[in-house]
Amino acid sequence: MFTLRWTIRADEEYRALRALARSAELNRKSKKLKKSSKAEGLFKQINGALLKLRNNPRHPGLHTHEFSSLRHPFHGDGKVFEAYAQNKTPGAYRIFWCYGHQANDLTIIAITSHP
Repeated sequence: MFTLRWTIRADEEYRALRALARSAELNRKSKKLKKSSKAEGLFKQINGALLKLRNNPRHPGLHTHEFSSLRHPFHGDGKVFEAYAQNKTPGAYRIFWCYGHQANDLTIIAITSHP
C-alpha cells in the first residue's frame, strides 16, 4: 500500500470536485431525489480510482501508462504516469501521478479531464 501525497494543484482540484459533489448531494437531498448527480458520480469515480492507485498503481482498471507531457515535480528525468478515473466518456477524468520522495509514496500531480 502506498501513501498518497498531493501537489498544491492536485489538492485544489480534488477539493473543488469534492465541494461540487457535496453541494449537489445537499441539493438532491433537499429536493428528495434519489438519483445521484453527475458531480456526485464523478467524485465517487475519482475516489475509487485513488483507492485503486493507492493499493496497486498497476491495477488493470486504471489503464496506467507513462505520460510524457508533464514534468516530474522532483526529478527532471523522472517518469509521470496517467491513470484513468473514467473511460469512454467525453472529457473523461484522469489522474496524473509519479512516485514520490520515499519508496512508498505516490504524488498526485493533477486530477483533470482528458484534453
